[in-house]
Amino acid sequence: MTVTVRDLRPEVPADVERFAHTRHLALPYVLWVPEAIVHRQNHTHPDAHYRSLVAEEDGEMTGTAQVGLAHDSPEPGQGYLNIHVRPDRTGRGAGALLVRAAEEHLAARGATRLFSWVLDEPGNRAFAERHGYRASRSAHFLRLDLANGALPPLQDLPPGVELRTAADFADDPRPMFELDAETTSDEPSDVGVEFSDYEAWVEETWNHPLLDRDLTSVAVVDGRPAAFSVAFTDRGTRYSTAMTGTARAFRGRGLAKLAKNASLHRARAAGYKEAFTGNDTDNGPMLAINSWLGYKICATEVRYVRELG
Repeated sequence: MTVTVRDLRPEVPADVERFAHTRHLALPYVLWVPEAIVHRQNHTHPDAHYRSLVAEEDGEMTGTAQVGLAHDSPEPGQGYLNIHVRPDRTGRGAGALLVRAAEEHLAARGATRLFSWVLDEPGNRAFAERHGYRASRSAHFLRLDLANGALPPLQDLPPGVELRTAADFADDPRPMFELDAETTSDEPSDVGVEFSDYEAWVEETWNHPLLDRDLTSVAVVDGRPAAFSVAFTDRGTRYSTAMTGTARAFRGRGLAKLAKNASLHRARAAGYKEAFTGNDTDNGPMLAINSWLGYKICATEVRYVRELG
């Protein structure tokens, strides 16, 4: 048994397919689509020093890692490494080698604090703690059965509110950038985020291959996007909410709930069978919305942190 670690080869379709399959086996609550993996590899901001790593055992891909710096954080030196090993290939050295390679890469680029999401299972948590990481916040994955579940009925629009889609902003997505920047900065997180580079946002987010602009709902007030629910799809049967949020000036009016419900109704009409989303466990308002929509918790992950130096 020989385990080795190398970089993903994004120019080799079979390599990317195996990466997506390995990730799906370890974390099936996320849309692991080859086009999205290549997009992230090729279009993540250079300051992130992003890498996708793979572990192989005698030529078989058994583990993966996504590694980089949080370049859009106001606090420098924040790095992340998310390691996933096939459930049927754990305990054979792949995870440890991926962690070592990721930590060396991040430390060489000035990282002083490392963050990693770990599924809330005893073996995974013990692995993280053996490598010097301590538990921090947690988050839930949630699933909604669109094929068989009942969605709440569509709501009447409040006075002065118009419901549009992201496709309506194709000629000028800057208002969407401004809403995304404001809502993302307010999300519960260990690592603060400040979106300031519009061109980078267009490249990484607006042009993301999984973004479904027709299913992304936007509540507009006086011509300004006030709330949205961003839809990613695999163009097959699976739908995922990438972000739902409301601008600070419009919170407390139910606009995020309205936007997400409308998006889910359109997704079901378009033939999508299951929907996924994720919430920080401290995000009570969003958890309440998702419960109202019919989502059920299907897994939990814990953010682990390690200080370097």
